Amino acid sequence: MKKDIINILQQCYDPEIPIDLWNLGLIYDINISKAENEQSDIKITMSLTTPGCTMGQHMADDIKNKIKTLEKINNIEVLVTFDPPWTPEMMTDQAREKLGYEPVKKNKTDQKINAEWE
Repeated sequence: MKKDIINILQQCYDPEIPIDLWNLGLIYDINISKAENEQSDIKITMSLTTPGCTMGQHMADDIKNKIKTLEKINNIEVLVTFDPPWTPEMMTDQAREKLGYEPVKKNKTDQKINAEWE
């Protein structure tokens, strides 16, 4: 079911940025718990690109409406947090490329250091 939810999150977009919420790195947690009648409760913790973003409720409602289309869903809750604050480094390389950012360096061996003195 988590894979199905991630697929749905990849169809939910920040209205101000042409990248889906999953690849933007705005989804912090997906919690799936069993409810009555073999159904599941879904709790998604997400952030926004800025605390002043006025589209947070719109994005949360979009997530809820799309997840409701899955079978055996009892309740969906979307919580917005700013801890930790979102940064562009949280985006996937796919999103970074679309927005013109360089890929994130995974470890120190990937970084090139210019050791020449002027």
